[in-house]
Amino acid sequence: MTAAGTDREAPWDLSFLGVGTAVTAGLTAVAAPVAGLLGGSDAAVGVLLGAAVVTFFFALSGLVIAWAGRHGDAFTLPAALGSFFVKILLLAAVLQSLPADGWVDRRALAWTVVAGALVWSVVQQRWVWTRRLYYVPPPAPPPPAGTARPPGGGATRG
Repeated sequence: MTAAGTDREAPWDLSFLGVGTAVTAGLTAVAAPVAGLLGGSDAAVGVLLGAAVVTFFFALSGLVIAWAGRHGDAFTLPAALGSFFVKILLLAAVLQSLPADGWVDRRALAWTVVAGALVWSVVQQRWVWTRRLYYVPPPAPPPPAGTARPPGGGATRG
């Protein structure tokens, strides 16, 4: 998914969300049964809930940052930091609201959130490293051979 600005072309590519969700789903499909065998059903539920929390948090951050960037590049850092602060508060509230002997193993949930955040960070790093990211608008491609240059086009020096 790409979000484009309304007043200028500033694409915010959110395609890493699909990759991150797929990787998280694959790892959760392995980790939840293993946690269930080692720690019981509450640990498996903790892994599932932790993976869902991480996926939701990264999707929320991506959307908030893309929205802020669509309105101005200067808004992206405050949006990123603000969404991070809100997510930390939400995670603390979720972990505190769960009973210690409840149907969710809070420790498994917390470790899954930590592991999931690391996995999502690797996915985002790989996504950035494998993309062509321009700091300025890229130059227009040259016209095909045999076509006339547009009037005023084609800068000449000297």
